[in-house]
Amino acid sequence: MIPLYRECSTAEADIGMRRYLCDSDGTGGHLKTEPEDFVVREISDPPRRKDGGEYTIATVTSRNWETNRLVRILSRSIGMSRTRIGFAGTKDKRAVTTQLMSFRCPPEDVAKIQLKDVEIKDLYTGSRAIQLGDLIGNSFEITVRDLAMPMADVESIVRGDIGTIAKTGGFPNYFGVQRFGSVRPVTHLVGERLVRGDIEGAVRTYISYTTPEEEQDLRELRGSLEGCTDWAYAASVMPERMSFERVMAQALAGGEDWKGAISALPSNLQMMFVHAYQSYLFNEMLSERMARGLPLNAPVEGDVVIPLAADGTPQHENPIVANARNIDLVARQVRMGRAFVTAALYGSETVLAEGEPGEIEMRIAEENRLKPEDFVIPGLSKCSSKGGRREILCPVKDLTASFSDDSYSVAFSLPKGNYATCLMREFMKSEMRDY
Repeated sequence: MIPLYRECSTAEADIGMRRYLCDSDGTGGHLKTEPEDFVVREISDPPRRKDGGEYTIATVTSRNWETNRLVRILSRSIGMSRTRIGFAGTKDKRAVTTQLMSFRCPPEDVAKIQLKDVEIKDLYTGSRAIQLGDLIGNSFEITVRDLAMPMADVESIVRGDIGTIAKTGGFPNYFGVQRFGSVRPVTHLVGERLVRGDIEGAVRTYISYTTPEEEQDLRELRGSLEGCTDWAYAASVMPERMSFERVMAQALAGGEDWKGAISALPSNLQMMFVHAYQSYLFNEMLSERMARGLPLNAPVEGDVVIPLAADGTPQHENPIVANARNIDLVARQVRMGRAFVTAALYGSETVLAEGEPGEIEMRIAEENRLKPEDFVIPGLSKCSSKGGRREILCPVKDLTASFSDDSYSVAFSLPKGNYATCLMREFMKSEMRDY
């Protein structure tokens, strides 16, 4: 057992992020004052070149573009279905992001695209499309402004936290606010409705749910659409900022049922709903582990440990359960960075841990009145999820910090599927909206 981790008192607790690794008071401040304050570059494994290949591969740098919206506008610019554009990961909107994309069309069609704050370069024809997950990781350069204390104190806190993170071997691998929505954390609420079989509730929640942080005109519009039955009217009054809600409304206006409204959304967004609910449950499991003072960088009996392949990829197909006979060996592999302790992504086929970690996982599921079969959503296969396991500690490479008169910047790289804001919250401990 180790000392209890610092408790979180901000709105992050509402999405299960109830603890911090670092016991500092936090620098305060907020991110993304300008898109250039949040620079993301994919670390990619690109498709090999193929002369005359069916797919055009391009490096796309965008400023202040949400990925799904960017793909939709790119597809309109070329005049083809958005399903013919592939990308490896969804990026932050208020950021400058560089990523690979694939286009199922000739390079000359892609070269003609001209969009504000979008640069497309390094085109070549490739052997295959890019799919979600086709990346190694991401590198970040993040600047924090509007600090809550003098710079001398900021520098002391940041350097101390970097030492704590290095000693631990990483930071708590929560799903960050982007998974749920920092201004309107709604995706997991929609996912919960789907899991409980309330498809109408899922659609209405996505359209009407709002928060005090959302812009007033959107709050008022969402409020006016509660209980809506005139979906043609609803679609006509929705602004571009509600483009996916409008897709749902148009589907309903065209005679689709509630499932049809969900199915009208992009596949990756459909998948995101239930995944976000699983992410919330994972966050709660990780927080409970920390509340009990269990380690993040070492197994206890009952833990499910995932080894890493030679290339650093977690081998989720080869889990190891720590027990009295093997725990010293398993702990050594974790200590050397060759394996990671995991918690459950609760789904229809998730194998739970044993011992105290398993008791935590089962208790969270029972408190939320969940059964594995709930995650099979009839008629919505893209929303169904088998579940799995996720590492509870996120390793970080090349972590450095620099300081100016009124801000500081942190540079680092993370494996895919992990959240830069979950590292930044260790330094900042700000309100959720500030990320």
